[in-house]
Amino acid sequence: MATQPTLAMIPSGYKDGKLYSVLPTDGVGDFDVTRGSNATRINKDGLIETVTGNTPRLNYPLIDGVVSGCPSLLLEPSRTNLVRYSEAFDNAYWNKSGSSVTSGFISPTGALGAFKLVEDTSTGGHSFRHPTLSPSGYDTFSLYAKASERYLLQIYNGGDGTDSATFDLKEGTAVNNGVGVTSIIESIGNGWYRCLVTTNNKTGVIIFMQNAGSRLYEGDGTSGVYIFGAQLEQASYPTSYIPTQGGVETRFADTANNAGDAATFNDSEGVLFAETSTLADLDDTGYIALNAGTNFVNSLLIQYINSGELRLYNGGTSTAQMIYRDTSLDLSENIKIAIKYGTTSSSYKVYINGFSKTIESAFVATAMSGLDNLKFTYTNNSSNPFYGSAKQIQYFDTALTDSELEKLTSWTYFRDMAQGQLYSIK
Repeated sequence: MATQPTLAMIPSGYKDGKLYSVLPTDGVGDFDVTRGSNATRINKDGLIETVTGNTPRLNYPLIDGVVSGCPSLLLEPSRTNLVRYSEAFDNAYWNKSGSSVTSGFISPTGALGAFKLVEDTSTGGHSFRHPTLSPSGYDTFSLYAKASERYLLQIYNGGDGTDSATFDLKEGTAVNNGVGVTSIIESIGNGWYRCLVTTNNKTGVIIFMQNAGSRLYEGDGTSGVYIFGAQLEQASYPTSYIPTQGGVETRFADTANNAGDAATFNDSEGVLFAETSTLADLDDTGYIALNAGTNFVNSLLIQYINSGELRLYNGGTSTAQMIYRDTSLDLSENIKIAIKYGTTSSSYKVYINGFSKTIESAFVATAMSGLDNLKFTYTNNSSNPFYGSAKQIQYFDTALTDSELEKLTSWTYFRDMAQGQLYSIK
């Protein structure tokens, strides 16, 4: 493309409280990042790494457990891990039945933090249990596990013993057992998987090893599986790992705002481009906004709705006007969105993943003025924030041609598209 952006955020450089944009080079386009607690990310080596509060999380994508491609900016809501000893499985907090644990194994952090859950020689279940809780609504339990002599785990996310999922740590598959159970298995490399189970209004968690598909069998006293990093969140979908050491721990929400100034943006024409994926199940509506900081007035908005709908708005000097809406997209997948704007309705164009989209027939453009801020939220640092991953944000202070918009929102190579969508190539 011959036309260069005036603002380009491709996550690479950062310091405490700041995410650097590649353009402009004077720092005006940098994002202010806040988060009032430590948090974890996947680093360039594919390992779980803890970063301090306010440090932007440049999270690297994993495909079949291998880092593939460039990092994205990870933004998540506040969450609490209700498991008080997320790694210390030798603590009496974890009740073992027909089993014991031994320490000193390499964990997904790269350190000697994992345990091996070892069956005894009794006949029956070989398990460990989390203390009973009384959650309200959905909760999601997750555990990192790796095959040893045993490779099947059955996780009951509910003390009544009816709702569970069985995880195959060799094949990387999960099967739901019971009604209202959702399970996910994610490869994170070196044979480790994150096993996740979501249920509704359950009371406790039990993890059984299985042999030959049965959780009741005679143990040999030496066989087992490796385990690390237990987490219980009161939500219908998981977020990044939150370590605990004797009490519940809360990871506070991420924010990224205040990029650019009035000289960066053009009120009359330009293009806003975003390559993003949202969290699997949004709690609420989130925005990426170019505006003057006052509600819908004087703004260009990308709206991600928790029902799975994408909406694009022009908010000029009057009521916001819908430019385009789409209910067919999976917002949790990587999506490239470009909005070209101008002073008339006919000057607006929308391209998504390389294709031109039809503008809403009722759309009437209104002029914008005072554009001075690009942010991952609605109008301020707390209203309707965007939660998910952002691979890049670009802003052009001049209109682009249709061919430039198509190229901007397309993938140049099949490999790039596969990595962008986290597809395996086999």
